Amino acid sequence: MNKQVIEHDGVPVGVVVPDEDQVKFVAVKYQVWDLDARRFRSADEARAAIRHLLAGQSPQPRHGGAAAA
Repeated sequence: MNKQVIEHDGVPVGVVVPDEDQVKFVAVKYQVWDLDARRFRSADEARAAIRHLLAGQSPQPRHGGAAAA
């Protein structure tokens, strides 16, 4: 396995890289920083951890624009 980009809601949030018999998550977005350097059995397990971490957070606007009233 080579490195693999991990997305959440279509936005890249990190990569997983091989690390012995597991994969290591490298965060590229602050919202998933708590998982940085954590090891998982698979990329799917990393995605599940990201979903779990972000489940309680309110969605952030992607482009920073104000919502229309």
